[in-house]
Amino acid sequence: MKSFLLIGIGKFGRTLGEKMLSMGDEVTIVDKNEDVINALAPKYTNSFIVNCMNIDSLRLMDIPSYNACIVAISDDFQASLEITSNLKDLNAKKIISRAATEIQSKFLLRVGADEVIYPDRDIAEKLAVRLNSTNVINYIDLDSEYSIFEIACPTRWAGKKLIDIDPRKKHGMNILTVKKEGAVLYTLDPDYVFEKKDQLVVFGHTETILEFTNRVK
Repeated sequence: MKSFLLIGIGKFGRTLGEKMLSMGDEVTIVDKNEDVINALAPKYTNSFIVNCMNIDSLRLMDIPSYNACIVAISDDFQASLEITSNLKDLNAKKIISRAATEIQSKFLLRVGADEVIYPDRDIAEKLAVRLNSTNVINYIDLDSEYSIFEIACPTRWAGKKLIDIDPRKKHGMNILTVKKEGAVLYTLDPDYVFEKKDQLVVFGHTETILEFTNRVK
């Protein structure tokens, strides 16, 4: 079980908090909006109604005891900056801060953030890829060149064996696993026969896979 401090309970913070709770984490939520905290407090391990720009308020929360502190504020960059700096001064183990732009990220990293996330940008980029690639269901960027994609099984692959299709040699990608009706196959035998409704989890060069998904139906 891990313990997290979540500062800023807007739409993103609320969704993140609920997900962490569902995974069995201990989550302390913090916001200066009394109505928000009062509505959600019963669900969480602890809750505080404070302005975290005041470092004395943060001192009361035993910051080093958390596995990570997340600054999820979206509408006040100055607050995010000061809170990130305060958490660093209080010896937080890990600080993850939310940013909207590259320049915001640069400043957050400079004052103490260990990691910066871009929820809005990430969602927009994933949507753009999905809209431009009819067979892409989801994807994760690993770096500037390689990604993991979840794609629909090409129609012409249905009824054929993995060993005969040989996606690594013929298409430049590795099939990591297959999702069948929502269930993930633990192992993928070379003699596995693809079915039309299969969803394939593949790894490879981003541009190569995108070209493949746009070319093969």
